[in-house]
Amino acid sequence: MHFLLTNDDGIHAPGLAALAAAVRMLPDARVTIVAPEEERSMCGHRVTTREQLIVEQLDDGRYGVSGTPADCVRVALFALGVKPDFVISGVNAGGNLGQDLPVSGTVAAAREAAFHGLPAVALSHYLIKDLHVDWARASAWCAEILIELMKNSLGDGEFWNVNLPHLPPGEILLPERVLNLPSRAPIGVSYSCKSDSMERMLLQYNASYAERPAPEGSDVAVCFGGRVSVSRLSIL
Repeated sequence: MHFLLTNDDGIHAPGLAALAAAVRMLPDARVTIVAPEEERSMCGHRVTTREQLIVEQLDDGRYGVSGTPADCVRVALFALGVKPDFVISGVNAGGNLGQDLPVSGTVAAAREAAFHGLPAVALSHYLIKDLHVDWARASAWCAEILIELMKNSLGDGEFWNVNLPHLPPGEILLPERVLNLPSRAPIGVSYSCKSDSMERMLLQYNASYAERPAPEGSDVAVCFGGRVSVSRLSIL
C-alpha cells in the first residue's frame, strides 16, 4: 500500500517521524511525506489560493510545503501526482478532541483526503504537562492501530480520528481502543484584559485544556481516562 503522510507540527516534528516509523512496520508499505515546512497548528481547514506555494523536495519521497496541512494533501494529489491508498495525518503533539476538531490542522488534512474519496486517519497524542513523551512507544501503538483500522471499511466521506493517551513511562502495551463520539462540551475560556495608550482593549486568551469538561463516553473522557479514543467522523 502507498501511504501519504502529513501533519500540522511541521515536517521536522518528532510525531511525524514516529508516524513514518509506524507505517514502515506495515507489510509492503510505501511512504510519501508531504508536510508543512514549519508548524501550522490550529490553522483549521485553511487552504492557500491567492499566494504561491513553495514546495521543496528534502529527499526521496519527502517534501516540505509552505502551506497548511490541507494544502499539503492537495499539493500531493494534484501537483506531485501522488496516488495514495491511505492518507495519515499526525502524530500531533497534543490531543484533538471535541471542540478541537474544526480548529485542528491535523484533522483538516484527514478531512481533505476524505473529500477526495480517500481513506484517512488523523492521529494525535494527548499531552500531560511535565510528562515525557515516548515517541517510540507511540510509534509502536500507531502501527497496531493502523492495522486494526484498515480492517474496517469507511463510508463515503468518512475518516478516522484517533487520540492516544499520555501514560507514564513503562506502560508498554497498547491501551484499550474505544469507539466513541466527540464531546460537544466547549472548553472553558476566559480573557484577561488591559488597555493600551490608545484606549483599546488588549485581550489575552486563557483556558485549561486538562480541566475541560469530559462527558461520560465522549472522546475526551476516553482519552483522559488512559484509553485510545477512536471516532468515525464525516465531512458533512
